[in-house]
Amino acid sequence: MAVYTPVLITAMAILSAACGIALSGVASLSRPLVPFGGGVLVGVALFWILPEMAGSLGTLGALAGVAAGFALLWVLDRFVYPVCPACSHNHDHDHCTTSLHGFELPLIIAAALHSALDGWSVAAAQSSVTLSEALVLAIAVHKIPEGIALGVMLRAAVGSRGAALGWCALAESATLAGAALEIGFAPYLGTRTLYVLLAFAAGSFLYLGGHAVHSDLRRNGMNSALVPALTGVAGPSVLRLFYS
Repeated sequence: MAVYTPVLITAMAILSAACGIALSGVASLSRPLVPFGGGVLVGVALFWILPEMAGSLGTLGALAGVAAGFALLWVLDRFVYPVCPACSHNHDHDHCTTSLHGFELPLIIAAALHSALDGWSVAAAQSSVTLSEALVLAIAVHKIPEGIALGVMLRAAVGSRGAALGWCALAESATLAGAALEIGFAPYLGTRTLYVLLAFAAGSFLYLGGHAVHSDLRRNGMNSALVPALTGVAGPSVLRLFYS
């Protein structure tokens, strides 16, 4: 994986956020992308990361890492704050143009932590060429609806397009910080530890992907969510089949 990959992913997220800010009055345009992005994350976790980690850590070790990642994000999302702007369960996307005063700080923090995890995962995947390609694909696709939703919500929270874009850029730039942290600590962690962290990331991907699909099902119904979600899951599985 090239060292500039996290930069490209960050730029994609910021551009998506700018689109969200510009289209804040028609946020429904991003809806099909949410279940699709979630489906891609689920597909990559199941068909790429989990088999790779099982080969290195054993089936039980890989499943334990996945379960730990899933459980941590569930706890954070349930009891602290929604970890993904695109699939927040307590925000009504139909009313994103409503003023959200006081909402910006927790949203920025949550988005930054989420982006840092993305950057760490992309950098850690350098240990496996095939895994790196799949992870970059999943994170890049997921960054589009995430960035759009973040832009829409921050536009409503801060009231200024320029300020909203600046905060979005700051939050999404945490992707670079996450990648830098992984690169700095990688020599001290060892390959096995990195694989454990990647299994942990797979669990977080399963949670985020499943949450995005489930949230869209509740908001827009089966017909709106199921086809994009299944398309997202099918893409990584087909690519894995042909790659094998």
